[in-house]
Amino acid sequence: MKDFSKDKIKLIIADDHAVVRRGLIQILSETSDMTVIAEVENGNDLIDKIREIQVDIVLLDVCMPGKSGWDVLIQLRAEHPELPVIILSISPEKDYAVKFFRAGASGYLHKTSAPAQLVEAIRKVARGGKYVTPEIAEKLAYDVDTSAEKQPHDTLSPREFQILCLIASGKTVKEIAAELSLSVPTISTYRTRILEKMEMKTNAQLTHYAFKNKLID
Repeated sequence: MKDFSKDKIKLIIADDHAVVRRGLIQILSETSDMTVIAEVENGNDLIDKIREIQVDIVLLDVCMPGKSGWDVLIQLRAEHPELPVIILSISPEKDYAVKFFRAGASGYLHKTSAPAQLVEAIRKVARGGKYVTPEIAEKLAYDVDTSAEKQPHDTLSPREFQILCLIASGKTVKEIAAELSLSVPTISTYRTRILEKMEMKTNAQLTHYAFKNKLID
């Protein structure tokens, strides 16, 4: 009997919430050209699994215990530069997505996106394209316009932007260090650098700025 699955887009899902994985699998099971061949709940397991099996696309959650989605993306780009990665996040796409695209992501979707949008993104990425929403496209165009006035957070590196959002969400330096698998002094150094670039002095100012500019929900 012919194995029709070999012609399907083979996906692996990395998300620490079982209910999210189940929902994604249900959505994709209703398509004729896609199949989920593996699911993992953290970044380390994803890296290990991809070394064992062949997949076409990774669906990657941003916030996972241990190795974060950001760290996983960086490692995947180094070990598997041709493997497309679609980021799944609860963070506002118009700001956060640009950072991930710069780091090599092939697509970025908010977790509240419609199932049809997810399917469309996977198919486009599988064809070698990038899935960019109109909001992201506008932001990308803005970023390459050197004459446009930049906002303070646009001066941050992807890692600095990530830590800014974690600080603004109320997490302590110790909690951020544990989540990103970095040392407390390293996170403190990042915090100092962020404050300097943003021309601010306190976490409260960073939090106010993040909410005002809708960098976090």
